[in-house]
Amino acid sequence: MNLLFKALNDDTRRQILELLKEKDLTAGEIANAFNISKPSISHHLDILKRADLVNSEKKGQFVEYSINTTILEDVLQWILTLKK
Repeated sequence: MNLLFKALNDDTRRQILELLKEKDLTAGEIANAFNISKPSISHHLDILKRADLVNSEKKGQFVEYSINTTILEDVLQWILTLKK
């Protein structure tokens, strides 16, 4: 869960999740939405993948990224258990 909170603690990664909420995208399509380098976007995507927040699937010569809502549902369930 530490990886999850680390991943969510960055504004760029939260913005990437917002983009992926709309539709699946390649790294290049994600990079086009930001004013940062493609290697930086790849780094952010790697952190999101390690936190299980995004899935990746090779499609031809591209890798397509999609949001993984299962992990978010698990965290929300856990948070709700903390409420008295």
